[in-house]
Amino acid sequence: MTVYGFGRAAEVLPIGSARLPGPVPQPGIGAHAHDFLVLCYAHRADADVRIDGRRWTVTDGDLFVFAPGQVIGYGGTGRIADDGWVVWFPADLVRSGVGASWRSHPLLFPFARGADRAQRLRIPPAERDAWMARFGALDTEVRTRADGYREASIAHLTLLLVGLARLSAEVGDQLRSAEEPLLGAVFDLIEQRYHEGISLAGIAAELALTGNHLTTVVRRKTGRTVQQWITQRRMQEARTLLSETDLTVAAISRRVGYPDVSYFIKRFRAEHAVTPAQWRAA
Repeated sequence: MTVYGFGRAAEVLPIGSARLPGPVPQPGIGAHAHDFLVLCYAHRADADVRIDGRRWTVTDGDLFVFAPGQVIGYGGTGRIADDGWVVWFPADLVRSGVGASWRSHPLLFPFARGADRAQRLRIPPAERDAWMARFGALDTEVRTRADGYREASIAHLTLLLVGLARLSAEVGDQLRSAEEPLLGAVFDLIEQRYHEGISLAGIAAELALTGNHLTTVVRRKTGRTVQQWITQRRMQEARTLLSETDLTVAAISRRVGYPDVSYFIKRFRAEHAVTPAQWRAA
């Protein structure tokens, strides 16, 4: 099995990108591993891939994170997607190149926790074109290397990584693994009660903290407030119910913690620029 390293060059930012199905400079079709991080988006796909011996079916909207050391092999087509993007970069770029705060940033923990398991996330249909545009913007900066490309490339990569982290439904587990017990407890409470009338004050009271202190800690470590995380979890569940059930918007509103359907529609539009009904139709 081949293990590929990141080919670095002086004065060149260590980020690689390529439009799928290829050609990708590395790796080849056979079983292989990397010593760098790989973010792979299958915009259109009907294929399979083996990750650490487990077979995964790849379909439209799948987003994979390949950690250093994971063994990857493609199926009979020799490709993972008919259209999409792959971006690769060394871990030290994430930990230091973006800024010191990213070294232990809980939102990026999925990318640094090693090869204990593969990660595949699903991008909702309404968001897939926007993800393609984000990858394309990063690729343009990496290829053209215009003035300021280093800063622009890192900014685009950061947006991709944060977007991926927000898709994860296991934030609480990741934070506990990252030795962030307070944040883990916050996310556990959000997970248990997001469908109820949960609030910052209620979470703070359960943790015997003041609301101001809890807000400061969570914002400093995650870049978002407790209330924003509550909203994020509710919106995540709302998108799932809109996509996978025939429940009415009013029923979904109640299930995700918004008794007032008008307020739910207002919040959904603020987050997604469309109403729940428009999102479902798209």
